[in-house]
Amino acid sequence: MVTIRCRDVTFPNIKAVIFDKDGTLEDSQEFLRNLGQKRSRLIDAQIPGVGEPLLMAFGINGNTLDPTGLLAVGSNRENEIAAAAYIAETGRGWLESLGIAHRAFDEANRVLKTAAPSSLFVGCLEVLQVLSAAGLKLGILSAASTQQVQAFVERHQLEKYVQLKMGVDTGPSKPDPVLFLQACQKLGVEPSFTLMVGDSAGDIEMARRAGAAGCIGICWGLPQAAHLGAADVAIAQLDEIQVLEKC
Repeated sequence: MVTIRCRDVTFPNIKAVIFDKDGTLEDSQEFLRNLGQKRSRLIDAQIPGVGEPLLMAFGINGNTLDPTGLLAVGSNRENEIAAAAYIAETGRGWLESLGIAHRAFDEANRVLKTAAPSSLFVGCLEVLQVLSAAGLKLGILSAASTQQVQAFVERHQLEKYVQLKMGVDTGPSKPDPVLFLQACQKLGVEPSFTLMVGDSAGDIEMARRAGAAGCIGICWGLPQAAHLGAADVAIAQLDEIQVLEKC
């Protein structure tokens, strides 16, 4: 077991650390913003007037992406349902609305498939290497799909450090604690020996309700972010997670 320290908070007897992906390990804000804008434009082309409200629902305001907004923290399915609700507001049937949203999302994914991949935040690889070398089990639990998590790990050659690659495909989404419990079960550790590191209130709430050993909130460059107030500690960069000792 390992003792972890972040700033002035110490977490003893840790066996595993589970990370969120987008906004925590991956600097995906630009990609997500472009994705949301493309989805909105495609839907607006069919249903004029829906595009702008959709951007607001996604949490996109000009060139900024709200870290607490739907696009940043919601699963793909949740985003599709929200988009379909705006379409249905125009008087279209629910199944038709779902179909329009689904096709627009698929088209946006296809168009952006060749976009330059998002980078790892600076220092992430080194932190994963240090934690892995200390004997900790590491996992990624994301609101993105499992396929997207796997592609992320492969693209950045993290396979030797990350044992769990888990996304939200069907069923519950964050902050449902069952996701954290499932992740711990797959890693073979108890939640009470597992830390959660994430950039959203959903990450923190999920882990707390599952009985995690602790919750570390990260907002790159801005640790005082209000939405991370429920975390045990909030950090501005990942290398503030330090291994104190192994036992």
